[in-house]
Amino acid sequence: MANRGRPTLQKRQKERARQDKQKDRVTRREDAKLRRASAPDRTDTNDPDIADITPGPQPLPDWQQEFLEEESTDEEESEN
Repeated sequence: MANRGRPTLQKRQKERARQDKQKDRVTRREDAKLRRASAPDRTDTNDPDIADITPGPQPLPDWQQEFLEEESTDEEESEN
């Protein structure tokens, strides 16, 4: 059975990488906190993505409306 070499160097490198990664995470979190704190307050309660939407059925898009009109005229022609 062969003895393996001492893994201390690899272990140190792995531990150093883990510590560096943890430091990066901490600094990223701190930066995010500062960015959120310095961001302007959203006093507007309306979401701009849904500002134009009204409750209830929505109008059909133009392409769908045209398709339905063509389909209804085809039905009328086939009945006559």
